[in-house]
Amino acid sequence: MSNSNVNQTELSEADKAAIASLTQRVVAAWGQQDAVSFADVFTDDGIMVLPGLYKNGRSAIRDYMVASFNDAYKGTQVTGKPIEIKALGRDAAVLFSLGGVLEKGESEVSDKAAIRAAWIAIRQNGEWRLAGYLNTPRDSLGL
Repeated sequence: MSNSNVNQTELSEADKAAIASLTQRVVAAWGQQDAVSFADVFTDDGIMVLPGLYKNGRSAIRDYMVASFNDAYKGTQVTGKPIEIKALGRDAAVLFSLGGVLEKGESEVSDKAAIRAAWIAIRQNGEWRLAGYLNTPRDSLGL
């Protein structure tokens, strides 16, 4: 049996736009320092992985962002621009982006803060949400 039809599902332009808008929703929530709206982009059991961090579940992500907006991320902004979207089926896709955290007063992400990210999106009850988010430094760590 051939696997030639695996992953050949095409996403509609509307689906691609909805998936790409997840980055805009995160940017907007971060700009308002709104941990609830940030976490709402995720499924109930969504996972967020950052360097040195693993949060499982919307409530754990929300709690982490509440604490972070009052500490390390206070006054910061975030940016993320989609690079590519790949269908994983009719109701799943991965979006790759380039972005990072902007410190107070910055208009461009520093080389040190620049990241590449993978956003695993699924359609749940007709709406695209994040089942997983993972980022890594954009530049080599010199290894």
